[in-house]
Amino acid sequence: MDLIRNYPRSPFEMMAGIVMLPRTIDKTKAFNANKLGEYHYNCPLDQAVFEFLSISSEEFARKVADLETDEKIEKWISSIMKDKTKAEKHQFNNYMRHSKPETPNKIKWMENEKKKIGRNDYFSYFDNIDADEKRF
Repeated sequence: MDLIRNYPRSPFEMMAGIVMLPRTIDKTKAFNANKLGEYHYNCPLDQAVFEFLSISSEEFARKVADLETDEKIEKWISSIMKDKTKAEKHQFNNYMRHSKPETPNKIKWMENEKKKIGRNDYFSYFDNIDADEKRF
């Protein structure tokens, strides 16, 4: 994965029933290939995924390198989430989809991002990513 030339998948995309996972996988592959560009592996959104999966960023990166394909990675993720309920996944997904800045510094950061992009019609981190990557 080369994130110097391409965008990772939208944070709204799902795999194994959870949001952000495909994007985190794209960033992991780019991290492993030393082709992250302006992206950050193990950012706070990635960290939320790792915490939900009860896995470290280092272990995740190793497994993604070993398994290589989305199909194999999804099978592995599904196996480590076998004890997660639908309600837990739903709660995580809603939290992630609607997460927005809540401290003065983070609110200021988001307002600056909106100005850079030239938009003022969204509030969540996921929407900020998709606006920045011109998905809407």
